[in-house]
Amino acid sequence: MMALAEPLAARSDGSGAMFDRIAARYDLLNRLNSLGFDRTWRRVTAEALAPAAAADRPPRMLDVASGTGDLAIAIARRFPSAVVRGVDTSTAMTEIGRGKVERAGLADRVTLASGDAHDLGFPDRSFDAAAIAFGIRNVPDRVRALREMARVTRPGGRVAVLELSEPTSGPLAVLARFHIRILVPLLGALLAGGVEYRYLRRSIRAFPPPDEFARTMTVAGLEPVETRPLTFGVCNLFLARPGAKLAAGTAGP
Repeated sequence: MMALAEPLAARSDGSGAMFDRIAARYDLLNRLNSLGFDRTWRRVTAEALAPAAAADRPPRMLDVASGTGDLAIAIARRFPSAVVRGVDTSTAMTEIGRGKVERAGLADRVTLASGDAHDLGFPDRSFDAAAIAFGIRNVPDRVRALREMARVTRPGGRVAVLELSEPTSGPLAVLARFHIRILVPLLGALLAGGVEYRYLRRSIRAFPPPDEFARTMTVAGLEPVETRPLTFGVCNLFLARPGAKLAAGTAGP
């Protein structure tokens, strides 16, 4: 379980503008803050989308809050014929991501663009799967964003949410709390600005426990499939599929 939620600072609120300010060092900070596990977690997320991949055509995958494109790239590498769309509110992060996609030789299959999780702008059932990594806690209206992800995912498809948590029990609980509460804001202050990374620490602590977030997914019209703790619960992967009402077209964003 996670610690009790606490208010988030209004001036550093997880917006696109906030991530524009830290875009240049975001990837380095991700490696340091996660001790390098973030790449493994993204690969696990990409692999978890396999049941949704179409057998008779190239899979169509969506990466919401794509940032600098790491998850979109991981998905494209896992599915060599997949067409991947990534959207993010931070133009600076998206621009960095496009460069990474080019260098990875994936520009013919991976497209990154500006977009809002609250209003994805794609037709219903456009994708075989939709995923979001380390972004849902920054979305002001999580139910609306999840409902949008469900809306654009075909019946039988997969919706994946990868998010950090702060474990309060288990072998890594004390170390994880020290890392998140002390080292994360310290590294942020040294490399990118303390205000933004104090927000990161608070946003992780404020994110609901796994069972509560799974209920939020249900409220959004999703049918939870699995909640998978990663690295002793430091991170969780939530897997779901569009619910029956959404699949029948009787619910919307």
